[in-house]
Amino acid sequence: MKDGIYFDNAATSFPKPPSVERALLDYHRNIGASAGRGAYPRAMAAGRLLDETRRLLARLFNIPKPDRIIYTFNASDALNLAIKGIRWQAGDTAVVSVMEHNSVLRPLHALQQRLGIKVHQVKASPEGIVDPIEMAKAMDARTKLIALVHASNVTGTIQPVAEVGEIARRKGIPFLVDAAQTAGALPIDVRAMKIDLLAFPGHKALLGPLGTGGLYIRDGVELETLKEGGTGSQSEQEVQPDFLPDRYEPGSHNALGIAGLKAGLECILGKGVPSIRALEESLTRQFLEGAQRIPGLTAYGPKQSGAQVAVVSLRLGDLAPAELSYRLFERGGLMTRSGLHCAPGAHRAIGAYPEGTTRFSFGCFNTPQDIQQALNTLQTLAG
Repeated sequence: MKDGIYFDNAATSFPKPPSVERALLDYHRNIGASAGRGAYPRAMAAGRLLDETRRLLARLFNIPKPDRIIYTFNASDALNLAIKGIRWQAGDTAVVSVMEHNSVLRPLHALQQRLGIKVHQVKASPEGIVDPIEMAKAMDARTKLIALVHASNVTGTIQPVAEVGEIARRKGIPFLVDAAQTAGALPIDVRAMKIDLLAFPGHKALLGPLGTGGLYIRDGVELETLKEGGTGSQSEQEVQPDFLPDRYEPGSHNALGIAGLKAGLECILGKGVPSIRALEESLTRQFLEGAQRIPGLTAYGPKQSGAQVAVVSLRLGDLAPAELSYRLFERGGLMTRSGLHCAPGAHRAIGAYPEGTTRFSFGCFNTPQDIQQALNTLQTLAG
């Protein structure tokens, strides 16, 4: 398989740390059992693995009670639980921004169609920034949920989560944050930021494998279950257990994936999120400064490394985004993603709809040499 330089970390991080690969193999060889399904050593080891990983996540996000973290299969799975778990009635409203991913917009659309709720979408600036005051204006007496992406997967724009969280807490409205692009890449403190529900993937900046993720549910926030089944607890009852995390975790866990996630978390906590952020901000700054010197290249978003995560969307001349991605790979071995990135509202906000953009997303294993290769290739294509 032809390889090159990977710039699609916003979709999933690559490569993974060697410790993640070792953890997957170790689980296969030495555990291999399902947690909570037996009193023998392998099953008990699987249970410890789940508990230890929850504690690492709680440490990373400053979550007071690890059992408030629910394992999911990705951020979309977590967002569906958070959104559809609200006790909605016809006429209730949700407040979101136009920068949201379809993993937020589509569940809400389904609830619009099925239950008759209303969704208020708050506009963003051409740089993709959402104004907390406008979010507040969109709230009303029937608002049951406020949702905001922490950083856009299109422009990288970091949103004012703490400010919106303060408003939501004052009004007593649950606040859901989509941390798909920020968990592991930016500091997140659910208590300081007044976050009630935090949805995150394990396979992006947390450096774990695909099929992992989670949802933090603040104590006092109640969600309906979307799935029921065996938990290994209260098996004599026909109803789902009412305590966390079992209430929202029916069936056997993806313990293999969680083993890899644990190793990824250990790597992140060892490096420190501020150190990772500093590296990715430096790479983004280098790319943005170089991109300014390339004729015909348009970069979207804040175009300030301190105001965005390591995600840059661009267009080059009249080239369609898909064509540019193809040429970047053929000419320089650069792996990027083109299109609307499952966030059509974000592309409308920045003026890149309907074709979208070509997206570069850097990770903690990219180097300044990788960035220079990307700039050299773009310069060549620009002629």
